[in-house]
Amino acid sequence: MVRRGLVAVLVIVGLAAAVLAVTAAPWWWAAAGPFLAAGAVGTYDVTQRRHSVLRNYPVIGHLRYLMEAVRPELQQYFIERDYDGRPYDKDTRSTVYERAKGVADQDPFGTELSVYEPGYEFFTHSMAPSPVPEHPPTVRVGGPGCAKPYDMALLNVSAMSFGSLSAQAILALNRGAAEGGFAHDTGEGGISEYHLRHGGDLVWEIGTGYFGCRTSDGDFDPDEFARKAAGDTVRCVSLKLSQGAKPGMGGVLPGAKVNAEIARVREVPEGRTVISPSYHKVFATPRELVRFLARMRDLAGGKPTGFKLCVGSRRDVLALCKAMIEEDITPDFIVVDGAEGGTGAAPMEFVDHVGTPLTEGLTTLHNALVGSGLRDRVRIGASGKVATGADIVKRMIQGADYTNAARAMMFAVGCIQSQRCHTNRCPVGVATQDARRGRALDVEDKYRRVARFQRATVHSAMEIMASLGVRDPASLRPHMLRRRVAYDAVSSYADLFTWLEPGQLLTAKSLPVEWHRAWDGADPDTFTP
Repeated sequence: MVRRGLVAVLVIVGLAAAVLAVTAAPWWWAAAGPFLAAGAVGTYDVTQRRHSVLRNYPVIGHLRYLMEAVRPELQQYFIERDYDGRPYDKDTRSTVYERAKGVADQDPFGTELSVYEPGYEFFTHSMAPSPVPEHPPTVRVGGPGCAKPYDMALLNVSAMSFGSLSAQAILALNRGAAEGGFAHDTGEGGISEYHLRHGGDLVWEIGTGYFGCRTSDGDFDPDEFARKAAGDTVRCVSLKLSQGAKPGMGGVLPGAKVNAEIARVREVPEGRTVISPSYHKVFATPRELVRFLARMRDLAGGKPTGFKLCVGSRRDVLALCKAMIEEDITPDFIVVDGAEGGTGAAPMEFVDHVGTPLTEGLTTLHNALVGSGLRDRVRIGASGKVATGADIVKRMIQGADYTNAARAMMFAVGCIQSQRCHTNRCPVGVATQDARRGRALDVEDKYRRVARFQRATVHSAMEIMASLGVRDPASLRPHMLRRRVAYDAVSSYADLFTWLEPGQLLTAKSLPVEWHRAWDGADPDTFTP
């Protein structure tokens, strides 16, 4: 009652000031306006039934929601230290921004990291470093069944769909890829005109919704797929099994976001909510999956064909390897996405608790292919919080041949980590379909930043490899990366993880218990929970 009385006082004072403004002097409006506005807000607060805070604390209760709204910005700019922010700390963001702008990215006065804390990782440099190559190496992607191999850069644009990102962001990323000579993954939202305008090399990703190559009832359309895969800029095709942010979960694109342009690109009805299933219709077993990959490669005219996944169980990976062996069909590449998440929005429970982190996912897939005798036929890409040269080298030591970056590429085009990607209210025009917000992103400036960031980051990776005494990424070894496991103990990756010998699974001799059990239980005709 007391608080309602205060609202009444605000209204009465406001009305009195308004009367004085009309009858005495107009300057009274300066007092009447704020009091009347506060009174109106307070009246609404005490009568609405949705927010208990506002019913008990009219007017001033709005401060709680204001502080909640600006909490990420307060945390990011005023509270967090340079090295402990999440998902990306300030040091990492600053490195990306500086490299994208072409300015110095060196830090003075030593590391801010606690090098004696468990979890700290470092490379072991050589006393005889190698020269840094003038030109960074590329990775030849294309196995026995591939007629048109592709030379993949060490760092590429990871999967981000038009619809998730604005047209301007897609244009900047693709033109940057064309300028820098690296690949641009389309994401599962289909190939838009913005992917094609500047001629950057594309990895066309197909998800469970088969957007861009789907029938009217949502099945895979082989004729439409073949027609679009024949495009000159489509250099590889990829089947998305799962993504790190929400493995095992489909997606929903609300009908309000399905405008005419997105409907045309995705080949779905305009204004109607689009649901991406959590499963594929084209396969249900490991054997069916590898057969479908071979079909995709044939339809694509022999272009490199692979898939992306967030690794689940070791047994599922080995079941896939057994299917590859028995069918004599291997993908040209496999991209491992880490459970660290990505640009896709997902329920907190999935983001925090479902899926295998990238380090374990990479080592599992790499060892499964090595142990199955298939590693030389399949290239492995790594996607998950790759933003620096150190990230590239670390992932290649863990088993990758090349890397992809999503959020770091978003930083390069201006993302400020406001974490409003799913709201359509991105403040810098990167992750939005709001035309007014999208206009803030200047393509002419941002594509240069994308190319500069990629070039500088790969060069940083080459410098690190040279410091390790390595001339070629294939010479990287697990013992070159170490992790502090206790305040008084350090272990190399050679000791932290099991590394199988080529073909070791096929002989089943001297297998570690966990690999032996998983290999025996793997069935090429079923994915076992």
